[in-house]
Amino acid sequence: MPLSKRARIEVYLPERRRASYRKLRRALGDEFLWTFGGCTVIRNINGLYLDSEGKADFDKISLIYADTPFDFDKNFAALSKYTDELRSAAMEASDEESVLIVVHGIYHSV
Repeated sequence: MPLSKRARIEVYLPERRRASYRKLRRALGDEFLWTFGGCTVIRNINGLYLDSEGKADFDKISLIYADTPFDFDKNFAALSKYTDELRSAAMEASDEESVLIVVHGIYHSV
């Protein structure tokens, strides 16, 4: 069987005990569910990063990801626009300095 190249979109969202973050995580999951047919949510991942002042910080994060039906290279502009819109929505719904969204090519056996 040949491999099929697709794009995977990953959102790394800090876990907070506020209702707005639970709603955002659920909204991202629903977005991926209804747009791409499903997603994976992994909670309680440890994340380390440097804040804007250069100090080390630690967060529990959730990883929400979906595999799209789109080829990464052939649909780069559309994927970029889509993830820019996701990031803007996540930034508006949270009080984070940044929200990391990653897109990369993966191969599925079909």
